[in-house]
Amino acid sequence: MKHLAPLFSAMLITLVLAGCGTSGKNFPVLHIGEIQNGVTTQSQILDWFNLPWTEGMRNGDTLWTYQFDSWSAVDEGKSKELVILFDQKNVVKAYRYASNMDE
Repeated sequence: MKHLAPLFSAMLITLVLAGCGTSGKNFPVLHIGEIQNGVTTQSQILDWFNLPWTEGMRNGDTLWTYQFDSWSAVDEGKSKELVILFDQKNVVKAYRYASNMDE
């Protein structure tokens, strides 16, 4: 039975690690408070946050989404999302940020 203890330990570690994961691409939140509708440019957003996780179009305007989610078998899931809508001049038209992460 003593020889089985390391095997059971390895199996327990594997089960715990298998219940963890992430999706999206992590992004810094330092500059979120600096985003201004009608002022901040797409170039500034790229400098601050790098490339978005997804890009799309809405009524002729560009929509960028920065998204990061993480979860584990022993903790509640955490997520943060920044959605930015640019006008046709590549200036922020509107944005939304939501997070339940400790940052």
